[in-house]
Amino acid sequence: MAGNTFGRTLRVTTWGESHGTAVGATIDGCPPGLKLTPEMIQLDMDRRRPGTGGAASPRKEPDRVEILSGIFQDTTTGTPISLIIYNKDAHSKSYDNLREIFRPGHGDFTYLKKYGIRDHRGGGRASARETAARVAAGAVARHLLLQENIKVQACTVALGGIKITRHNIDEINRNRLFCPDNEAAALMEERIKKVREERDTLGGVVEVKAYGCPAGLGEPVFDKLDAELAGALMSIGAVKGVEIGSGFAAAAMKGSQNNDAILPTGFASNSSGGILAGISNGDDIVVRVAVKPIPSIAREQQTVNLANEPVTIKVGGRHDISAIPRIIPVCEAMVCLVLADHLFRQRTIQ
Repeated sequence: MAGNTFGRTLRVTTWGESHGTAVGATIDGCPPGLKLTPEMIQLDMDRRRPGTGGAASPRKEPDRVEILSGIFQDTTTGTPISLIIYNKDAHSKSYDNLREIFRPGHGDFTYLKKYGIRDHRGGGRASARETAARVAAGAVARHLLLQENIKVQACTVALGGIKITRHNIDEINRNRLFCPDNEAAALMEERIKKVREERDTLGGVVEVKAYGCPAGLGEPVFDKLDAELAGALMSIGAVKGVEIGSGFAAAAMKGSQNNDAILPTGFASNSSGGILAGISNGDDIVVRVAVKPIPSIAREQQTVNLANEPVTIKVGGRHDISAIPRIIPVCEAMVCLVLADHLFRQRTIQ
């Protein structure tokens, strides 16, 4: 299967399936001398792991990351870093009834058409379980960026149709939805409870900001920074849309409204989301992603089997009500990987 490696100068390959022995990542291009311990990576892993957050699946994975190579005396050596996370709580029998049935909203149909074979146990490689490896790799990139005083933080700005009305960065880690508006977070929790009782799922919107990113990152044509951020975030299974800065709202604006005036002190506004002509301008980078509802719902749905016969399906197993908030560290990880990669690219021409 091609397409499992990401990045140019900082290259990450993820591997593993939802119900396999483990998932993991190999990171090539990390410079030597970076202080890195399993505990430093684990901080991000704990925010993503199953069983956390009000909308989470009851699957209980410890998600303990182990470092297999590339680290000596808690310091990177410059050689490939290999990370592994063992699957401890996979209940594959819950998927036995899906051997010959395509689940609506999942990749079952398309994977079979592409490869002629599919792993029906939780979706295999298409499962959100794969994102554990991304978060582990992203944690390495995060610490590379912190050395340059670049900080990446994501939050929930909408869930189930409920939107924030204020943005207090101090509130993000004070509720389990990572929402910057505690009042909105309470309403979101009520919405989750109601939809859980209805045996349905919810989507939402995540905003990611990068603070302290220098001007000059990104390439001017095909490897634009905003294009690569969009591609990285769209590679997350639950993401169906990405916007930078004013995004789709810009389509309803006049140029005089959308342009960011430039003053001796910097930009007067940030409609650009910190990126102009595909290159960072030194302002905060602002990205928002649309997250679809989890397709595994405990309601009857119409589908077909391998013989193309109509059948009714009710998906079993253990599933989240929403990909939010567990997708928050995944979005952060992909932004960290893109920024670290472009930071190293820029250093090759300076």
